[in-house]
Amino acid sequence: MTNDVRLAVSGAGLIGKRHISTIEKTKGVGVAAIIDPSEAARAFAQSKGIPHFANLIEALTEAKPDGVIIATPTTLHVDQGLCCIGHGIPALVEKPLAVSAAEGERLVNQAEETGVPILVGHHRRYNPLIEKAHSLIKSGAIGEVRSVQATAWFYKPDDYFEVAPWRTQKGAGPISVNLVHDIDLIRHLCGEITAVQAMATPAQRGFENEDLAGAVFHFKENGVGTITVSDAIVAPWSWEHTSGENDAYPQSEASCYLIGGSHGSLSLPDLQLWQNDGERSWLNPMRTSKAEVIPADPLENQIRHFAAVIRGHDEPRVSGREGLRSLKVVEAIQNSANNQQRIEISERSA
Repeated sequence: MTNDVRLAVSGAGLIGKRHISTIEKTKGVGVAAIIDPSEAARAFAQSKGIPHFANLIEALTEAKPDGVIIATPTTLHVDQGLCCIGHGIPALVEKPLAVSAAEGERLVNQAEETGVPILVGHHRRYNPLIEKAHSLIKSGAIGEVRSVQATAWFYKPDDYFEVAPWRTQKGAGPISVNLVHDIDLIRHLCGEITAVQAMATPAQRGFENEDLAGAVFHFKENGVGTITVSDAIVAPWSWEHTSGENDAYPQSEASCYLIGGSHGSLSLPDLQLWQNDGERSWLNPMRTSKAEVIPADPLENQIRHFAAVIRGHDEPRVSGREGLRSLKVVEAIQNSANNQQRIEISERSA
């Protein structure tokens, strides 16, 4: 297959470069342009023989890509997304979709009004582990989902904050930076979240933000779940460490999600399924089985899907509206932690 879908990548930071590397090894797509005003990005593009542009409008006009991956700082997501929509070009926007749900709403509404696809880069949904878990749950393997316990514990070293001081500021703690990934998977696997109650503690390193938070949430279908997140706990229980999805993180033989149902339970990412032998009872023995999957790079799967959407062969798996729903839950958790109040999440607009 020829490179019949040409993708521009806006933002040549860590995630932007990962997207570029993924495009280069994925059949049927190619890199049309790198968009980033920095001299480092210009040199990087030159080293790869890829056209470089300092701004998005110039790239859309001259390179004429079929789609754009927006991997810039979150503050630029909405404006760049709207720019793509204005040119009729589909965009894959890295998560979180926007700095606020209100801003995200503006982008999503415009996309829906014009019919230009906007996808959100919740790439974990494209992991075969999650695809299999979703299939098991939807098939009724654990019955009705009643609860989930999710853990996102890891320790970010000091130099993580030293190279980017904005990470120490209010609003840049693990609730806003990390939790959106896990919340999106919880929604995807367990259903819509309609209310949250959260607490957070000040960072022990003296930063303006939190370094530990926990939330209880209520599902639309009357389930209750919990999650804790921290970037200051030395532990193996996070998606990064348990899934083996990214070689940058050492893999642990552990699980970070426990999903409980009326007829069984499922742990992730090890895909261990637990059910009673015979009648459901805590007095009866349990049997366990482990689902097997063929590993695949979720970023590569996401790129293939984006290309299929651009070709008109598929509908967005994680639409702008879906990304907005996850953002609204995270925003509610942050507000609840700040105000010590239960927050109801409205379905009116999202």
